[in-house]
Amino acid sequence: MTLLLAAVTAAAEAREVYPLDEGWRFYFKEENTSDNARHVTLPHSWNTDPQRQGSWLETTGNYRNDIFIPAGWSSRRLFLKFYGVQSVADLFVNGRHVGTHRGGAAAFTFEITDYVQFGMDNALLVVVSNSARNDVLPTSTEMNLYGGIYRDVELIVTGPTAVSPLYLGSDGVLVHPREIDSLHASGEVEVHLTSNRESSCTLTLDITAPDGSTVFTRRQRARLDGKPVVVPFAIDAPELWSRETPALYTVTAAIGEDSIVDCVRVRTGFRSLAATPGGGLQINGKRVPVHGVTLYHDNLSSGGTLTNADYEADLATVRDLGANALRSAVMPHAQYLYDRCDEQGILVWVDTPLQSAPFLGDIAYYATPDFEENGLMQLREIIAQNINHPSVVMWGLFSCLRPRGDDVVPYLGKLNETAHAMDASRPTTACSDQNGGINFVSDLIVWRQNVGWEKGSTSDVAVWRDQLRKNWSHLRSGVSYGGSGFIGHKSYTESSEPRLNANWMPERKQTRFHEEYARNLQGDSLFWGVWINNLFDYGSSRRPYGINGEGLVTLDRRQRKDAYYLYRALWNRESSTLYISDRHLRLRDVPRQAFRVYSSAGMPVLTVGADTVAMTEYAACQYQSDSVELRGRVEVKAVAGALRDSITLLVGNVLKPKRFQAPLRKAGPQPTN
Repeated sequence: MTLLLAAVTAAAEAREVYPLDEGWRFYFKEENTSDNARHVTLPHSWNTDPQRQGSWLETTGNYRNDIFIPAGWSSRRLFLKFYGVQSVADLFVNGRHVGTHRGGAAAFTFEITDYVQFGMDNALLVVVSNSARNDVLPTSTEMNLYGGIYRDVELIVTGPTAVSPLYLGSDGVLVHPREIDSLHASGEVEVHLTSNRESSCTLTLDITAPDGSTVFTRRQRARLDGKPVVVPFAIDAPELWSRETPALYTVTAAIGEDSIVDCVRVRTGFRSLAATPGGGLQINGKRVPVHGVTLYHDNLSSGGTLTNADYEADLATVRDLGANALRSAVMPHAQYLYDRCDEQGILVWVDTPLQSAPFLGDIAYYATPDFEENGLMQLREIIAQNINHPSVVMWGLFSCLRPRGDDVVPYLGKLNETAHAMDASRPTTACSDQNGGINFVSDLIVWRQNVGWEKGSTSDVAVWRDQLRKNWSHLRSGVSYGGSGFIGHKSYTESSEPRLNANWMPERKQTRFHEEYARNLQGDSLFWGVWINNLFDYGSSRRPYGINGEGLVTLDRRQRKDAYYLYRALWNRESSTLYISDRHLRLRDVPRQAFRVYSSAGMPVLTVGADTVAMTEYAACQYQSDSVELRGRVEVKAVAGALRDSITLLVGNVLKPKRFQAPLRKAGPQPTN
């Protein structure tokens, strides 16, 4: 199939962008030929292709497309921008190798001007591999890396001189705020330019306020020597970006003396960030208690090829929960998500793909030059591509590393220095479940805690918290936690539950874990933030059932687990919550039952059958009832203000199934029907 780029005239000079998501033909490398290639539309992954369901593949796939390049473009420059390919991509144009990109976390761009034939069809081939490699991060993860061209592709057409699309996959315009307060905002705009013809150009930089008025303009002659042009700016009485008022400015970089030959616009916001052990995370001088959730790159219908509609639905869940922050686990999400976070005032922590999965056989850090350079390159790409988002408030350096000694610490120091050199306005952070020097590299540290999950008691988390306060209160600490729970793992015969079976992960265990952790950690000023792992279950071919079940919501987004409503009661201040917990256990064989209710509308009134049962407040928004004797079909109702909730149970030994015994058969011939 040929993609016709029509309606283009030779007279066009300004930048033009064309989506290249259609017309692709896909086939696996082992198929040897494209004769039977499948027609696909991007984004695409072979592990979410309906024709391949039931088999998990780490392999190499080929994507072919043909594009017609008009003869009138012979004086112009052409760039192919890929917004995400997992994990290694090689681009060929007309059989010639253009370049390689290693890493599925970020966008990248290749210039193809010297590889195309003008006035003719041109053959594109993208060879993609999601196979594990020791020189491409992540080398250890339990998140499915689905493979494929899993985000959009576009063709960018410019004149000979342009704002560069080549700088680390970014737009080429990076805003660096320096001093920000309600009276004054100042900083620098870093503009990357490229030309294959001229040695200088005229650059005009404009900044417009949220109401559309121009608040800053500068016009200057810029040298085209490969170095970025740095333009200082200052704005009086800025509208500061915050969670409550997410004010957004537009920065425009235009090239041209008498007429504009290229123009790039980016959005940003101005706010100050600070973090101290006693003051927590502060935005514009005001402490913001962070109530965050971890968001992986997956859902049941799309896998890793998440669409804008998928992100909108997930953000609606974030808002309903009442969370004010999300963590992009392992790597960044698509730009669309951060654009919406900018607009909605949701804080973002962006991870880099240096992490350890909880499998002892994994090695996350290879002390080789190729590995270390790939990690640094991916970090640079992530920062360059996301630096303009005011919602992004921290860069994650690593997650749950299990170092053998402190050999990895010097490398972590390089990552930290690189992040600060590229962006001095944001703190770095890391998620750690280990002791040692790795905990003292980043500006912020988030402790991944699970005491009481596999051994001990969940109440032991209070002991850990108190020890942290006594010995390490000088650290800028956050905390994250979570445990797997599947709604379908339930049995009304409580005494026979397979408690020691590693594949038995009942929702009830997850619920009790979150209740105790919330009681001891929520609202504690020791922590600048509390992060829940995770908002949604996500695909993990390395896990039983192919799913990590730590989410508050199921992978298909259809069912919200009990713990979801616990945090909704704690966090959502716009809509009240009343929820009877353990509601998925409708069949119960123990006659004596007690009930737990989450309420942000005050003390609930609980009726069980015809009786009102006394309740006590166990923790913030958590209420427990006295135990009552039940049998048969029982309706349980909770009332708090105008809110109502109810469940129906079947209780008693009568529910135990009778053992089936086949009738005895007599010897000899049997009657037939």
